[in-house]
Amino acid sequence: MANYDVIIIGAGPGGYVCAIRCAQLGLKTAVVEGRDTLGGTCLNVGCIPSKALLHATHSLHEAEHNFARMGLKGKSPSVDWPQMQAYKEEVVAQNTRGIEFLFKKNGIDWLKGWGSIPAPGQVQVGEEVHEARNIVIATGSEPATIPGVEIDEKRVVSSTGALSLAKPPRRMVVIGAGVIGLELGSVYARLGAEVTVVEYLDAIAPGMDRDVQKTLQRILKKQGLQFILGAEVQGVSSTRTKARVTCRLKRDGSETVLDADVVLVATGRRPFTDGLGLDALGVAMSERGRIATDAHWATNIPGIYAIGDAIEGPMLAHKAEDEGMAVAEVLAGKAGHVNYAVIPGVIYTTPEVASVGATEQALKDAGRACKVGKFSYMGNARAKAVFQAEGFVKILADAETDRILGAHVIGPAAGEIIHEICVAMEFGASAEDLALTCHAHPTWSEAVREAALACGDGPIHA
Repeated sequence: MANYDVIIIGAGPGGYVCAIRCAQLGLKTAVVEGRDTLGGTCLNVGCIPSKALLHATHSLHEAEHNFARMGLKGKSPSVDWPQMQAYKEEVVAQNTRGIEFLFKKNGIDWLKGWGSIPAPGQVQVGEEVHEARNIVIATGSEPATIPGVEIDEKRVVSSTGALSLAKPPRRMVVIGAGVIGLELGSVYARLGAEVTVVEYLDAIAPGMDRDVQKTLQRILKKQGLQFILGAEVQGVSSTRTKARVTCRLKRDGSETVLDADVVLVATGRRPFTDGLGLDALGVAMSERGRIATDAHWATNIPGIYAIGDAIEGPMLAHKAEDEGMAVAEVLAGKAGHVNYAVIPGVIYTTPEVASVGATEQALKDAGRACKVGKFSYMGNARAKAVFQAEGFVKILADAETDRILGAHVIGPAAGEIIHEICVAMEFGASAEDLALTCHAHPTWSEAVREAALACGDGPIHA
């Protein structure tokens, strides 16, 4: 008899959500986690602590730049960095304790330590070997770097180190203009750092809609971030007092040298599968080093499944959560499902950026005719009231059927607003369906309705 119906390796968003759903479905469940706390990278050194710092520094920005305009007079607050760090850690602690409570509530065993799979149906943690009818690999990812750049988490840091610097730097160079680089670059720019972002591609926020990329770069430049695009980093050298970044511009081959107190390497992440014993088991891997799975998240080894950052697809916590719930359903004999066409992506800068579905360029490249409905937040009363009227909502709908194919938002609460469109897409709604839905006034979401109207006869407030 197996000790467990399922053992999940990794307690990040994919792993712990999978465990809770397995337990809810009546499966005897255990989770292997080597950290001292549950929640994985996202909760401990990723999504959650970064949002705490983003919130704190956005509040500082509002106090310094907008309070007086609202009649809130007085001295701007000074930054107590240790207290800000303490606030961040308390936010993390509240959430990790919450997951421990959920494990106890659902009868999930936490096998503390780092796990490996010596044979199908077996998971070793330390000296103990536990048996399970099914094993789910949910080990997530770790920061990736580039040739010539060595991360020491002191002067050259990953996102993990950037969350816990000894003090805010005077000068920071960010390598990579993706989600992590832009978010943490924004944090330190608000704290007074001179932030320069170096990106290999010719646009920031790779993969996002081109209109969004241009608008976001313009807004972030106004906030003090500088950008060097189309630049290949040749290397980073560091001394006791500073770091030096050398990069070559692709357009003419010229070199640029940047000095900084801290260099943040935000060049993406790679699957973390070291030490699991996958090679010895013969688990098939993709060309990109991810675990290969079928449509039901099963590997080529019977009884072993994988989800989240360890497999193909966007490295997003909510994608892992969806897969975790779906594979739990599969293991319980039900039909697990993930709609990969409706997975939103969000950048938590100010303004926020959110996207779901296809971009306009992708549809053009595929030869698919679409209608573009776009509405500027300059026509939205609520956005004007909070000094965030520079963005827009853009909806893409099929030219013949009017079915929503994608949406892109840059503006206040974009990460919340996008879900209205996600639900619409999940139900196969048309742009007209959104346009005919009453939206409360005054709300930021009215911009969604106006963009939907723009796919037809035109918006009202533009």
